[in-house]
Amino acid sequence: MNSLDEEVQMKLLQIDSSARTSSVTRRLTAKFAEEWRKNHPDGEVIQRDLSATAIPLITDAWGATYLEDSQLTLAQRSYLSTSDALIEELAAADAVVIGSPMYNFSIPSSLKAWIDQIVRLGKTVSYAPNGPQGLLTSKRIVVITSRGSAYEKGSAREAFDFQEPYLRHILGFIGLTEVTFIHVENQAREEAAVFFAAAAERIGGIVIDQSPQGVAL
Repeated sequence: MNSLDEEVQMKLLQIDSSARTSSVTRRLTAKFAEEWRKNHPDGEVIQRDLSATAIPLITDAWGATYLEDSQLTLAQRSYLSTSDALIEELAAADAVVIGSPMYNFSIPSSLKAWIDQIVRLGKTVSYAPNGPQGLLTSKRIVVITSRGSAYEKGSAREAFDFQEPYLRHILGFIGLTEVTFIHVENQAREEAAVFFAAAAERIGGIVIDQSPQGVAL
């Protein structure tokens, strides 16, 4: 396979979860995708807008995930079809950028609903004698957050950050351990534009620096 063939196959999955169409995170995930395209002109960007995606809640029907495919009824296959599609979309991506504003110290409900659909036994995680094993590997994840205040490590507000710790743990649980966070903090303060500009400036470098052997992400 030549380098051009490899380039054509590169895919970036852009996930937006903000309820606002012109939000900070949406603007920055769009910038990330723009920078990624510059490095992968023949690559493909798949956009997943969670606020515009009908994602079913987990119900008793989720028990079907413990069955073999051959045992599923038509109704069960229909219920799991959204999960199947979202997992396939994620598995096919070489890189993922996730936009996650902080809502009540945590993540948007739309992003939590997406996570509930892609954390699935036998598809993205398995259990071995030594415990759970994530099945999604060799993917680089960038999470762009926006926050009204700042939650630096060692600060009094750090204990209120249920966003980054949760996302790190749940993504790692399914094998996605190469995760970089870009926090756009203090967006409810006068200096919001300064922090936004600093985050925007970081994006171009991260697209390149996080890649193997310095190749663009």
